Amino acid sequence: MMSLSIASPSGATFTPKINLSKSSFHSIRIAQASPARAPSASTIRTTHSCSSLVVKMAKREEELKEIRTKTTEELLEEIVDLKGELFMLRLQRSARNEFKSSEFLRMRKRIARMVTVKRERELEEGINKRISRKLDRKWKKSIVPRPPPSLKKLQEEEAAAEAKESA
Repeated sequence: MMSLSIASPSGATFTPKINLSKSSFHSIRIAQASPARAPSASTIRTTHSCSSLVVKMAKREEELKEIRTKTTEELLEEIVDLKGELFMLRLQRSARNEFKSSEFLRMRKRIARMVTVKRERELEEGINKRISRKLDRKWKKSIVPRPPPSLKKLQEEEAAAEAKESA
């Protein structure tokens, strides 16, 4: 099945009813109409990625359930720890040490989920946005700086190695 159409400079397609020699159109395009298409490689890849997307969503739901079981105080403590870990990752990147770049995204998303759950709880209690921000500022001022868990672990390992050498 063949069709004839003429394309204008603006990209619109018209069916000619006038003499082509006096036309203001620049080109003539002949298009082959195909009734059905076979599945392409991109659609096959899409179905494969959908199954991995389902797995990722299941992991996310599992992680959200885990976050929701924690108390607000535990959430705040873990947020502080994760932000410290994020800071350590930034230091490693600036020192050009080896690190997993995917950890940045994973930690930021985990922090965002925790803050979201915290805000959901505030909304359930009837705390509006203005009061919530006041509470957040007060909480941030009350945070005592401490090393993140990964740094504590490194310090403990170094202390154990020194103790082993001295003994």
